[in-house]
Amino acid sequence: MRLGVLDIGSNTVHLLLVDAHPGARPVAFASHKRPLSLVQYLDGDGNINDAGQHELIEFVLEAWEFAASHKAEDLLAFCTSAIREATNGPEVLARVKHETTVTLQELTGSEEASMTFFAVRRWYGWGAGNILDLDIGGGSFEMAYGTDELPEYATSVPLGASRLTRDWLHDDPPSAKSVKELRRYIRSTLKPVVRDFHELGRANLVAGTSKTFRSLARIAGAAPSAAGPYVKRELHAADLGLWAQRISAMTVEDRLYLPGVSDARARQLLAGALVAEAALELFEFPKIEICPWALREGLILRRLDQLVFEEALDPAPHVGKRKKDKSKKKAAKEAAKAPDKEEPHPGFKEFPVPVNTPSPSPIPAPVAGGLAS
Repeated sequence: MRLGVLDIGSNTVHLLLVDAHPGARPVAFASHKRPLSLVQYLDGDGNINDAGQHELIEFVLEAWEFAASHKAEDLLAFCTSAIREATNGPEVLARVKHETTVTLQELTGSEEASMTFFAVRRWYGWGAGNILDLDIGGGSFEMAYGTDELPEYATSVPLGASRLTRDWLHDDPPSAKSVKELRRYIRSTLKPVVRDFHELGRANLVAGTSKTFRSLARIAGAAPSAAGPYVKRELHAADLGLWAQRISAMTVEDRLYLPGVSDARARQLLAGALVAEAALELFEFPKIEICPWALREGLILRRLDQLVFEEALDPAPHVGKRKKDKSKKKAAKEAAKAPDKEEPHPGFKEFPVPVNTPSPSPIPAPVAGGLAS
């Protein structure tokens, strides 16, 4: 099946289409995204203004048309901290649904952290042991820890890179005083949360799952994205501390010359580096592994798991097939003619499967005069 995932984040709005079936690794088919920092559209009361809502609705319509034109069979649409923490968040969601027919599911911070952790666990497997996942978004910083597929503890704090840049780093390059004050604020916010994690035990693996961590690892010498997802990428605390100092002295324009840094991320790169540096220091880990799967993949995998129970799960065409052994072909024919032959062991297709199960909900079609409400 072709599944679409619409991610309304704090920095970008992104539609990812994947081809997959239950039990298979989801393979990206197409992508459509646009830089859109909704926090830049907040007014003095914390509301997303009309201009920001218009940009959001315009993209959701684009994404809906993109998914429909590429024959997506199911669409998951969700939003995170940018709308979750806006004063008029519920009104924005209602307007999006009214004007586009698309319902955006609002994820809480802990739900966001849990689904990201779920993707990390699937990527590394059970052999990774206890996992601590860190994810620096635009509006919030998610952390999750556990041994199972879903975390034992998951939480979110308002330490997103875009938020911190807007609130603390006003100059270009930022003043030494503002950087020092931001470092102090980050640590004071993280310390009580980290203490809660310490009570759970020490992780065998620390994973970083956000674009911020990928960019910082690339700057510190990790392989580029073009090398593929299976190349191991790490970010060491020593390198991170060095680059945080260097980036703090750079202008936004200078940062664009660093490998892996885009126009949309250059300004908030320093704030993200300071959060990452503080997290590794307080959690007392010398390095972090960069995981290519994150929130979107977690939601995709969760949806595919649900399909196992919603419809018949047929095996892939190659399952159960073996190459024929010609030397035993004659013996097999003779055995088949025997009157008292034993019944063969039932194959996959002979197992009982659910019947009359619903198929995935299709994307609604437009109606005359506008989209269906």
